[in-house]
Amino acid sequence: MVTLKQFEALSWIVQLGTFHRAALKLNTTQSAISKRIHELESAVGIAVLDRTQRHVRLTEAGARVLALGEEMLALKDQVMALRSGPVPVRRLRIGVTELTALTWLPRLVASLRETHPTLVLEPDVDMSRSLYMRLNDDEIDLIIIPEAFKDPKITALQLADVENVWMASPALVRRRKAMSLRELAQFTILTQGGRSGSGVFFQKWFQTEGIAFERVLSSDSLVALVGLTVAGMGISYLPKLCFMPLVHEGKLRVVPTRPALPVVPYVAMYRNDRPTDLPAAVARVAARVCDFSAHYQGEGLARR
Repeated sequence: MVTLKQFEALSWIVQLGTFHRAALKLNTTQSAISKRIHELESAVGIAVLDRTQRHVRLTEAGARVLALGEEMLALKDQVMALRSGPVPVRRLRIGVTELTALTWLPRLVASLRETHPTLVLEPDVDMSRSLYMRLNDDEIDLIIIPEAFKDPKITALQLADVENVWMASPALVRRRKAMSLRELAQFTILTQGGRSGSGVFFQKWFQTEGIAFERVLSSDSLVALVGLTVAGMGISYLPKLCFMPLVHEGKLRVVPTRPALPVVPYVAMYRNDRPTDLPAAVARVAARVCDFSAHYQGEGLARR
């Protein structure tokens, strides 16, 4: 038999990363948490967690099971709230970067209207570093950014890995063969700055690869970088799926490199020292609906 306690255990394991932390959160023992997961897997007949990796992760089937479980947990919260009379209006301050705003933010809002109909969202689009500082200062409840910052009092729920590729105007780069990073350095490099999570992530990676670009133009705005790249001002790393419409229209070209760029992990972050579970519940909905390939504004940019 499937129970809400099993879904609750699975949800907190995914959010906090270990059985031990989930047990502490639910005020029970690690063995009790393990038993709940074993019972859930026996009931549904599939493995919901991949235990072969260093960190516990959902299997593909487990992600579908958790998505359904989260809907059941949300319904339970709504039913329990009826005991207090009318369901109170709850507010959530949520911060996202440009990439989420350009892709799946509308889908998140629509899903939250279904799962949390009394929730009032207060969205804000800002740079990763600013959002992270505001989360620390308790000026915002939940942020969706690249995983470039860490703090023990902040929970980071994995959402997706975003593939970035080097792109340039076809008029600037005619070569189709893969370049080394040193060959790439012959061009002006357009990058995101230190206030950008992606900028911080890739700057660290460039350092590990021993590459220091001499000619660099930096902008914190992703949209500005796309415009500069289309204009032929230089080569930039851009989220591949989001901006492929510009490639299909011949305004940009993918520039293959050796080595290829690493994927950027995106997370939903919220403080774990607050009494409310609302940010965690919204983070779970975000994990279910996130889709960085959705060209909500990407197609519009391609037409401009």
